[in-house]
Amino acid sequence: MSRSLRVLGIDPGLTRCGVGVVDVSPNRTASLVHVGVVRSLTTDPIEKRLAAIAAGIRLVLAEHDPGVVAVERVFAQNNRHSVMGTAQASGIALLLAAEHGIPAATHTPSEVKAAITGYGAADKLQVQTMVARVLRLESLPQPADAADALAIALCHAWRGGAASASEQTALTPAQRAWRDAEKRRTPHPRVARTNVRTGA
Repeated sequence: MSRSLRVLGIDPGLTRCGVGVVDVSPNRTASLVHVGVVRSLTTDPIEKRLAAIAAGIRLVLAEHDPGVVAVERVFAQNNRHSVMGTAQASGIALLLAAEHGIPAATHTPSEVKAAITGYGAADKLQVQTMVARVLRLESLPQPADAADALAIALCHAWRGGAASASEQTALTPAQRAWRDAEKRRTPHPRVARTNVRTGA
């Protein structure tokens, strides 16, 4: 990248759809542009709920003009009704990216966790904490859907910029420091869950 890349990350959901926009520079540092949640009413018919999600995403696209859209890839879940709503919201997000002529990509939850924390089975708190550290936030992004959207955006920017790099160069300095500190404490490369405060 010759200049900053603006990425819109979307954590698809029918009741709450997380949206997060970040600017990522060529040296892989990132800054927060926008974060929020698009909501639909559970009492509304499905077509109206999808229209509400679409309207919210369109607004973010118009206001922040991202260069790429990254969406969490839908995967099989035990709750068939839940995965259906997630898939529908994901389809809306990808359709809107195409309508705006913006490249789009999908990433699995494990890809996002590995990119953000260096550990593909990290829990939500670990991901949220690292997102807050990377973006120099004073508190964890809330709700979880919004934090996930930011993680998806960061994942895309970092994976796209380091597709042929080794793990050592693919990790940010914050990720390497956190991973190495944890390796000294435990026999497996888990990221620290406690004793980490958000902020710069």
